[in-house]
Amino acid sequence: MLKKERVEYIQNKLQSLYPTQPIPLDHKDPYTLLVAVLLSAQCTDERVNQVTPALFKLADNPFDMAKKKVDDIKAIIRPCGLSPKKSKAIKVLSEMLVEHYDGEVPADMDALEELPGVGHKTASVVMSQAFGVPAFPVDTHIHRLAQRWGLTSGKNVTQTEKDLKRLFPEKKWNALHLQIIYYGREYCSARGCDGTVCEICTQCYPNRKNPKKTKKP
Repeated sequence: MLKKERVEYIQNKLQSLYPTQPIPLDHKDPYTLLVAVLLSAQCTDERVNQVTPALFKLADNPFDMAKKKVDDIKAIIRPCGLSPKKSKAIKVLSEMLVEHYDGEVPADMDALEELPGVGHKTASVVMSQAFGVPAFPVDTHIHRLAQRWGLTSGKNVTQTEKDLKRLFPEKKWNALHLQIIYYGREYCSARGCDGTVCEICTQCYPNRKNPKKTKKP
């Protein structure tokens, strides 16, 4: 397949498999989504969803969270890993939201990236899933699959994001971000497929005999 044909095939295949794309992280508003995405760094969505009910019982808005002790936050989120760093970030970003944004999560990429614990990927997820702004957050699943499918050179996640945005229509970015994650987990995981097993890999590269080596982000 030519790259253009791969892009069209992948887009159609993912849409047929995942016509709807529920957001993996449980939340009720932009703030609880922001906190959940922050917690998901180096942690599974499943674990985050197990932890956030207790955290949001403690505080589910920046006004209340800003008043909590870091140690109290840390005690709850410890199962997510990196709890000292994440607990401090949650408290401080809550304080910043109260002080600078009247307790509202800003629908602005640059403003989000200025919050502690919020990198480009986290900000992209919030822009996409909380505000519906076209974005293409690239996690390890997407970075790996984009390489296996010949959509990027895979030098780093920044390059992968640029390549995917260039190949796919902007109106499809938000859906594709989730569709690729779901497909990666279900059919094309790091161990379950090496570029020669799943349907998309074999359809895109029917003559590929050896495992596709991918560059880590």
